[in-house]
Amino acid sequence: MKGIVFNLLEEAVSSDFGEATWDRLLDDAGLDGAYTSLGSYDDAEVVRLVEVASRALQIPPQDVLRWFGRRAMPLLVKRYPQFFGGHTTGRSFLLTLNSLIHPEVRKLYPGATPPVFDFDTSDSETLVIGYNSARRLCALAEGFMQGAAEHYREQAQVRQSQCMHDGADKCVFHVQFKP
Repeated sequence: MKGIVFNLLEEAVSSDFGEATWDRLLDDAGLDGAYTSLGSYDDAEVVRLVEVASRALQIPPQDVLRWFGRRAMPLLVKRYPQFFGGHTTGRSFLLTLNSLIHPEVRKLYPGATPPVFDFDTSDSETLVIGYNSARRLCALAEGFMQGAAEHYREQAQVRQSQCMHDGADKCVFHVQFKP
């Protein structure tokens, strides 16, 4: 996993809970926390941080990932405003993940392996999003969906009908955006 993910997590935790909390999470996870944005790190490190945060907050790891996704979105907007301009809705933004955003991510962060999404836009009320990643961080993807909606001053109702954690080939989300 690219260091930018760890940088975003550090910023989100430090902003919401204080730098001492981030340091405590690193200590409890047995990690040194020296993450550079272009560096590559073992996926297990983010899993350990999420597990430690889950125990500390007494919430499921999936809820920690959803929080992180929602919380990371404003940080991404500040760092990469060019990805968000030209969109007025979360739906239109999300539809650019494979075609615009992830190719740029691969350029900015060589070796990055972002998830692959597929979209069913046949229903104007509901965007069906397929998520596929060896990391199986579907809760993080859901948090990013919620964060994108919040950025565009919307609410997203998200229902997951399939999950890789339950043996499905991919995760499938049904997302409705409301002003």
